[in-house]
Amino acid sequence: MFNNSLKKFINRKRETKGMINIDPLQAGGILTEEARRALIEWGDGFSVCDFCQGKLEEIKNPPIYDFIRETLPKFIGADVVCLTNGAREGKFMITHALAKSGDFIIIDKNAHYTTYVAAERAGLKIKEISNSGYPEFKIDVNKYEEAINEIQSEKGHMVLILLTWPDGNYGNLSDAKKLAEIAKKYNIPFLLNTAYAIGRMPVNMNELGADFVIASGHKSMASSGPIGFIGMKKKWEEIIMKKSQYFKKKEIENLGCAARGVSIMTLMASFPNVVERIKDWPNQVKKAQWFSEEMEKLGIKQLGEKSHQHDLMFFESEKLHQISQKHKRGAYFLYEQLKKNNIWGIKPGLTKNFKLSTFATTKEELEKVLKTFEDILKEN
Repeated sequence: MFNNSLKKFINRKRETKGMINIDPLQAGGILTEEARRALIEWGDGFSVCDFCQGKLEEIKNPPIYDFIRETLPKFIGADVVCLTNGAREGKFMITHALAKSGDFIIIDKNAHYTTYVAAERAGLKIKEISNSGYPEFKIDVNKYEEAINEIQSEKGHMVLILLTWPDGNYGNLSDAKKLAEIAKKYNIPFLLNTAYAIGRMPVNMNELGADFVIASGHKSMASSGPIGFIGMKKKWEEIIMKKSQYFKKKEIENLGCAARGVSIMTLMASFPNVVERIKDWPNQVKKAQWFSEEMEKLGIKQLGEKSHQHDLMFFESEKLHQISQKHKRGAYFLYEQLKKNNIWGIKPGLTKNFKLSTFATTKEELEKVLKTFEDILKEN
């Protein structure tokens, strides 16, 4: 009887295979053919660990050492790169390494929930920078300086400034360079969360002026994941990558080792493709802007910055919401009708507000998406 109940776990197939994928979480993480081959080749348990003599980043065959020590730092303009199991883990590693209980971190209101959770877990107090509200939800980085002065007047101590770039809701790209100048003025470390940037668009940490950047392989670098990395200035290496007093090769903040196995192998296998695709970023932005304009012609409003500078976008449709109030399938009608037309990525139950990404799609595919939205609005 028990054995029969286990059969449900076998051969679970993805319904999304072959569909037009507009899911922001997946659009930048779709594997290359090279990564799919690496997935099969290195999929057994801790296969990469067969070659490890105590530190993952020192493995030279496969060439993990070269990738972490030379290739990735050069790619993002960092002095040092440290592997993580994802962007959230990177945020916690940095906050935990820098923090003393009761210190402040200043973050943008558009930050991902894991930014808050990482700060809480590290024992930090959180100071929020509000956004401009509806409809753009923009972050004015000058407000960080106001927050710094408020905290200083209260004798508080700040250990970190964080900006989400772009944010995962609206795809807004705030003025990171300006914020870097503010951070430098007050001698506060500056962390840029680029989970939706590195791997999709050109990012150079030193040119932006950040002390740290956080990247996500499975969101934006065509990796199976979970995997990410921290880029940092050399002066932070010994603090963030501090070694255990008991196991001299093991780093404390990442519990000795991170992203071991197939995640690092798919990240490396996709990397040549990722390097090439960021060269096309201006065309990706034009495609997103064109799509936004066409959606607005249908009465579906894009929120966030305009003209938009990223593939991730947030839309509002009062008409779709009104349809859901009368439709027999309720709020699930939009998800189901898109799926019926081979389109994936709008979460079930969303009609009035939803986000999507144009990154992984061709213009022809987006024309089909637009036509489907048009038909849904006409037919309902």
